[in-house]
Amino acid sequence: MSPRQDRRPVVTGIGVVAPNGVGTDAFWKSTREGISVLDHITREGCDHMPVRVAGEVRGFDPESLVEERYLVQTDRFTHFAMAAADMALADARITAGDYSESPFAVGVVTAAGSGGGEFGQRELQRLWGQGSRYVGPYQSIAWFYAASTGQISIRGGFKGPCGVVASDEAGGLDALAHAARAIGRGTDAVVIGAAEAPLAPYSLVCQLGYRELSTCEDPERAYRPFTPGASGFVPAEGGAMLVVEAEEAARRRGASVRAVVAGHAATFTGASRWEESREGLAQAIRGALAEAGCAPEEVDVVFADALGIPDADRAEALALADALGTYGRRVPVTAPKTGTGRAYCGAPVLDTAAAVLALQDGVIPPTPNVFDVCHELEVVTGRPRPAELRTALVLSRGLMGSNAALVLRHGANTR
Repeated sequence: MSPRQDRRPVVTGIGVVAPNGVGTDAFWKSTREGISVLDHITREGCDHMPVRVAGEVRGFDPESLVEERYLVQTDRFTHFAMAAADMALADARITAGDYSESPFAVGVVTAAGSGGGEFGQRELQRLWGQGSRYVGPYQSIAWFYAASTGQISIRGGFKGPCGVVASDEAGGLDALAHAARAIGRGTDAVVIGAAEAPLAPYSLVCQLGYRELSTCEDPERAYRPFTPGASGFVPAEGGAMLVVEAEEAARRRGASVRAVVAGHAATFTGASRWEESREGLAQAIRGALAEAGCAPEEVDVVFADALGIPDADRAEALALADALGTYGRRVPVTAPKTGTGRAYCGAPVLDTAAAVLALQDGVIPPTPNVFDVCHELEVVTGRPRPAELRTALVLSRGLMGSNAALVLRHGANTR
C-alpha cells in the first residue's frame, strides 16, 4: 500500500445482498442483533441432497434492480453483485458524472469461487434435452468467474484496473488488497467485493465432496463453530460490494470515510490441512498487522473465519494466540456468519462490511447459535456488546488452503 497519506485506501460505500437482509441497513440490523436466518433449503431440485440447511437470500427481486438486457446474460451470482454494487455506489454518493471525464480512474475487482452454476445448469439441460440450437449464446460468459467484474464495469463505464480473484473463500479479502494497491498506484476508486449463488442443484452436488460441509438437519445446530457440537459449515448465497477510494479523492468529493483499509497479508497451507493452517493464518495476521503499523493489543475485535470443524477451529484459536500473544485469548471475537451461513468468497466481504459498521457504531455483533465455547477465545455470544472500536481484524481461510487477514481502522482514527 502507498505510504502517501493522500493515497490511503478508504471505504466510502457499502452494498449488501445477504440472507439476513437486502440492503446495508437491513443486513446490519439483523447482524447487530444476532438474528439467525438459517433454514431448510427450499430451492427446487435440492430436496434430496444430504445438505439440508443453508442461508438463502429471500425477498430479492432482480427485475426491479437490474436491467433486462443484463438479466438475460447473467447468473444469479452476478445479479447479486450488480445490485450490491449499485447500492455501494449510491452509498458512496458516486454518480455517473463524478468520473465521466476520467473513466480510467475507477476499477472493479471481484472474487468468485463457484461462478454461475444456476445459469450453466439450465443451459446444459437444454443442450441434452432439446439440442444445441436451444443453448443461449450467453452460456459462454454467464458461468465465468469474471462475469460480475465485467458486467459491473460495463454498466458503470469503469475502465480502470479490473480483475477477478480466485483464491478460495479468502479471495474476498485478497480482492480488497488488490483494490488498496490499485489506489496506491494512482487509481481514484475501485468497486470491490464478492457475491455467490451456490444453492442450485448442480452447484450443491459439486460441494458434496467437501468434508467440512455440515449435513445436520437442525438449523440451530448445523453451524456452531468453537463449540463441542461443531459439525461443519452451512453454505449460503449472497455477498457484498464496497467502494474503496483514495482518501484525497473521497474528501474532495465530500464523501464520508467509513473506514481505512490499513493492512492485508495472505498465505497458503494446502487443502483441508487445518492443523497447518494455524501457522499460515498466524503469519497472515502478523503480516497484516505489520503493514498496518498495528500492535497486537491495538486490535479491538476479530471477525473470525469460524469454519466449524474442530481441527480448524482449534487452529484458528491457536493462530490468534501465536500472532497476538496472550492478548489473543482476551480480544473479543465474533462470527456473524453463523447466523447467515458461509457464502464462500462473499463471506469475508460480508464480514468486512459488518466490521466497518461495527467500527462506526461502536458495537460488536454476537455469534448466533453459539453459546458453549470450548476454545480459549473471548467469543461474543447472545447479545451485541458495546465497545470503543478503533481497529478490526478480519480473518478468512479457503477450503483449498488459502489464508488471509485484513486490518481495518476507524475512519476518524489513524493510530
